This record gives sequence, structure tokens and C-alpha cells, in this order.
Amino acid sequence: MNRLTMSALCAAAFVTACGTGKTGTANPFFAEWDTPFGVPPFERILPEHYLPAFNEGMAREKAEIDAIVNNPAAPTFENTILAYDNSGQFLDRVSAVFGCVAGTDMTPELEEIQGEVSPLLTRHSSDISLDPALFARVRAVYEGRDTLCADSLQRRLTEKIYRNFVRGGAELSADDQARLREVDEQLSLLSIRFGRNLRGDNGDFVLLVDDREDLKGLPQNVADAAAAEAEHRGQKGKWAFTLDKPSLIPFLQYAENRGLRERLYTGYLTRCNHGDGRDNKAVLDSIANLRLLRANLLGYPTHAAYVLERQMAKTPEAVYALLTELWTPALDRAKGELAEMRAIKLAETGDSSFASWDWWFYAEKLRKAKYDLDEDQLRPYFALDSVRNGVFGLANKLYGITFRELTDIPKYNPANRVFEVIDKDGRTSLGVLYLDFHPRAGKRVGAWCTTFRSQSYDSTGQRVAPVVSIVTNFSKPTADAPALLTLDETATFFHEFGHGLHQLFSMVPYRGLKGVERDFVELPSQVMENWAMRPEMLALYARHYKTGESIPAELAQKIARSGLFNQGFATVEYLAASLLDMDYHTLGQSRPIDADAFEAASMEAVGLIPQIEPRYKSTYFQHIFSGGYSSGYYSYIWSEVLDADAFNAYVESGDLFNPEIAARFRTMLSRGGTADGDVLYRDFRGAESSMEPLLHRRGLK
Repeated sequence: MNRLTMSALCAAAFVTACGTGKTGTANPFFAEWDTPFGVPPFERILPEHYLPAFNEGMAREKAEIDAIVNNPAAPTFENTILAYDNSGQFLDRVSAVFGCVAGTDMTPELEEIQGEVSPLLTRHSSDISLDPALFARVRAVYEGRDTLCADSLQRRLTEKIYRNFVRGGAELSADDQARLREVDEQLSLLSIRFGRNLRGDNGDFVLLVDDREDLKGLPQNVADAAAAEAEHRGQKGKWAFTLDKPSLIPFLQYAENRGLRERLYTGYLTRCNHGDGRDNKAVLDSIANLRLLRANLLGYPTHAAYVLERQMAKTPEAVYALLTELWTPALDRAKGELAEMRAIKLAETGDSSFASWDWWFYAEKLRKAKYDLDEDQLRPYFALDSVRNGVFGLANKLYGITFRELTDIPKYNPANRVFEVIDKDGRTSLGVLYLDFHPRAGKRVGAWCTTFRSQSYDSTGQRVAPVVSIVTNFSKPTADAPALLTLDETATFFHEFGHGLHQLFSMVPYRGLKGVERDFVELPSQVMENWAMRPEMLALYARHYKTGESIPAELAQKIARSGLFNQGFATVEYLAASLLDMDYHTLGQSRPIDADAFEAASMEAVGLIPQIEPRYKSTYFQHIFSGGYSSGYYSYIWSEVLDADAFNAYVESGDLFNPEIAARFRTMLSRGGTADGDVLYRDFRGAESSMEPLLHRRGLK
């Protein structure tokens, strides 16, 4: 089923039936966790424990499913739907731990486990979703749901589980089910391969500088970080720049050596596109065609049609309509930004030619010229601890919750900081929050929020609080300064924390109703970004790391005035990637795909200018080929329509921290997927969302 397949692909590991690993070490997965708050005993979990635990988890879930199937009593909500919803918890626990650790601290040993267990989990998932006897019982409850279900939530869970079985192939012929099994196993392995190739290619690239003159233009903190990276790589006395965003973006913004900017950005753009063992072109070709085959087997014309049926957008046509509505004004704005930067370049160099690796460099010059704003001068006010205090402070002002640091608690990496999240009554624990901030070897690029344990209710009706982790790749501290964040990194912290709040506020009675639509899920995160750079908020948390002084009001106002800066570029690069995703997944006929040619044709069709690249090019578009966002990368902008409208409610009220609005928003988050996203939003806002706030915020109207 979808529930298991997703956890399997995101995770991968477990323990032996006898409760010991290969070395004889007691396997922690087979014991109750006597840790604070029941968090995983990370220091006791060894790689050798995972595979036996996965095997045990699959065996236990099979026994749970067999008990449902062999129950002589007539199917009811309790003995079929609820029993199914409660099955697989041991397996989910192992998958959650493995998936989180593999994403942050991948090793060759964990990669081997992932490759071994993925087809096993896919096979196990198919055995459940294609079990005819189980489906017969589910269908019996579904058909009698008006009398067998006690309330609307039981009916919703029953309908969702039934539809998941149908969408998983339960009604297919035996031959088509066999083919579906093959396709799913191939897709699971290809997805892992895509991500593994990217992780390796991203980690291996380094731009090594040995001439100080080539550092001209770079702020001292950027040079210091590069020197530390070089020393870490055994190149003391040199400067190393990597493809991690905290290294890449500042170099593109400030380095005066245009040739080196080109080398670094080209390294970024050509990841997994070198015709070698890590080339992802053939991998994504296979993924796209297998997804189409899978959709056709299930009765859908395209993979996008299959995916979007269960989202707020419903159809590919609705997604394209939104993206194209925004594309023209965004591209026009980006062309205007380009013209301004060309003028600066012409005045400085006598040459107006402009390439993609020039954009960040001249955009920074344009920012200084138009807004008298130098991002590097802002960073001292955005020390990581100050930003964390701001994020926590905002949550306190909106929802009354507080945070208590936990120092004597297991950590999956020594760099973690861990907090108990306490509700406004000062007593109730909402959950545990792990924070993991900086890049390191084996850590996936990007930023994300995940859970080691989702919210649930135990057999006595007591809420089991979630264990949440926020993972980022922020700028590292140097020998002379703490981690000083960029404005983008600061916004990312607010964003991911919004995902964390969604998990921490959850009060959903059934496991199968916790999930929300993909194009709704970014609303809780993106809405938090609205506060990050407001002058009222900056005054509360932006403090100089040396003096402790609050950011000057004049500087805060400059940040506010620059809110529309570079929005044409930001919108276009995002929309370009979203359109590329849709183009891959609306193919209606199987055919060989040359990724470079396909991407070029896709971007030419919408008129993308050569000075802007899609935010993610095909061979490293992890979101859609290895990350669960296929036919769903558009969801950020769909959710942004909602988040801009939601924040406008606070603006209209005259109080950006309006507690009554925050209480309604929290109620919406607490409901999970107990209703469709449009219903949840209308209940919060009292009306349908409007696109006007988004258009104004991005300067597109």
C-alpha cells in the first residue's frame, strides 16, 4: 500500500527474530525503548541491526494481515479497517529510524542495506495491496460504510483505504498485477540509484583555489569557511568551494573571477550528466517510462493524471493553468531584472554579454544599487542561535508554546540539538524536536522535516507525542564567528519549522488520516516565512552576534523594501522546474527520452531565457525522481496561493500575531487529513483563497 511503500523508499532497515544482530549485540528494535520520551536509542542501534529488524517487521505485519483475513467474523470497521490501519507499526518504526539516519549520515554499509531491503519492502507492500482476501473484506466494509461506520471519520478512513487498494492494483487481472509488481520493484531500485548517484557526484566535486587573488570580492567569512573546508580535505593553505549551497551561492554572489564562477556553477549544473557510472540520464528515462506504464496498467492516461487525482489540483490541466498564468508576468519581470544587470555589467566592463553564472553576482550589485543593501553586512544579525530564538519566539507569540532544551537524550549525530515542545498550559508535552543544521559527509543536500515517530493514540486513548527532526544544510561556524545565516537560510529555518509545527500540533485519531494532499502540505511551512523578514519580527530576534544590539530599524526597513528584489528570477527558475516535472509526467506514450534534448525542448516551448536555468535540471531533480514529488513540484506555488492568503488574514486584522487567527490556524493543522484540503482551508479562512495576495507579494501585479 502507499503507506508502506513510501516509508520503505524513505527508509530501509530492521532486526532478527531472535533479537540479536550479526555480532551478537542485543538488537534495540526488539526491546521497549526506555529512553526519555521514548526516542530511539540511537547510540545502541548499529547498521547490523537494521536488516533483521526489517525482516521481523515484515513478518509481524504479515501475521497481522493474516489475522484480519482469517477472522471468521463478518467484516466490520473494527476488525478490518481499524485493524488494517493499526498494522505494521513495528515496521514503520524501523523504517522511520533508518530513513532519517540514511538521509543525514549515509555510509556505504547503509547504502548496501538500502539496496538489499528496498525490493523486499516493495514485494511485501505488493503482497498486502494485492491480497484478494484482504481487499474483499475492505470492499465489504466500504460498500456497507453507511451502516458499518459510526461517524464521518470512520467513513473517511474506510473510503481512503478502499481507494488506496484500488489505486494499488487490487482490481487488476492476475497478469497485470504480476506486471505491476515488477514495475514497482524496478522503480524502487531506480529511485535509490538516482539518489545515490547524486549524493556521490555532489560530494566529489570541489573547486580548489590556491591563489589568494582568486578570492577577490569574497567576504572574509566566506573565505574562512573555504579555508576550513580545504584543511578538512587535507589541503591546508588553500580554499575549497563545494556544491553545497552555503559554499556555492556566496561564491556566485561575490567572486570577481568570472571564470571560476563559471567552473563552479557548471559543476553544479552538470551533476550526474557526465556519461559515467553516475550519469542519471538513463535512470530517469527508465523511471519516466515505467511510471507511464504503471499509470496505464491502473487505467490512467499519464502518471500525472494518476498522481493528481488525489491532490487539490485534481488534474494536469489545472496545474498547467496555474503555472502558465504565473509564467508570463514572472518572465517579463525577470527580463526587466536582466536588463538592469546588463546595464551594470556594461558600465563596469564595456561588455553586456550575460550568462547564468553572472546572475547572482550582478543581482548582488543591483541589490546594493537599488536598496543600499549588502547581504553580507546583514549576516552578523542572523547568527544561528538568534534565528532559532526568533523561530521559537514566533511560535510562542502565535501559539503560546515554549521550548526546553534536552541535553541528556540520545542523538543520531553529536551535532544535534534537541528540545521538548511544551504547550501553552506549561505542562502538556507536544513532542520532541531534533535540530540538525550543517552539511557533512553522507548528508543529503537541501532541507527537510521528518519524524522518528508520528503522533498517534495508544490503546488507552492517550496521545502519543511525535518525535520530529528538522534537517538543514546551513552555513557552518568558523574559528572566529558562529554560524551566520543568509536571508535565504533564515527563511528556510522558518519554513521547515512550519512543517514541524504541523506534526507537533497533530491530533488525528487514525494513522491513515494524518496525511494531507501534497499541494496542501507546504501551506503550514510557507506561511511561517511571511513573518521572518517583517520589521516587527526582526526587532524581536535579529541581534548582532558580537554586540547583542537589535538590527537597526533603518536596516530592517531596507530588508522590507527589498522584498520584491529578484522575484522575477526566483519565480521563473521555480516555475521552469515545475513545468519540466509536468512535461515528463504527462507523456502519454512510451518512448526513449534523451534528457538533455527533452529538457531543452521543454524550456524552449515556454520561452525560458538562457540566462536562467531551471531550479533543478533533469539529472539532479531529486524531488521528482527520488523524493516523492513526481507531478508534484508545482505544489509549492499552489500552497503559496494559500499561504499568502492566510497571512493576509493577519494583515487585515491589524495584528500580525493575532491569537484568534493563530488558534484557528492551529486547529486546521491539528486536523491532518481528516478532511480535504479545500475544506480545511475554508473552515480556517471562512472563504475560498484568493490569488491576489500572492501576485502582489511576488511583484507580478
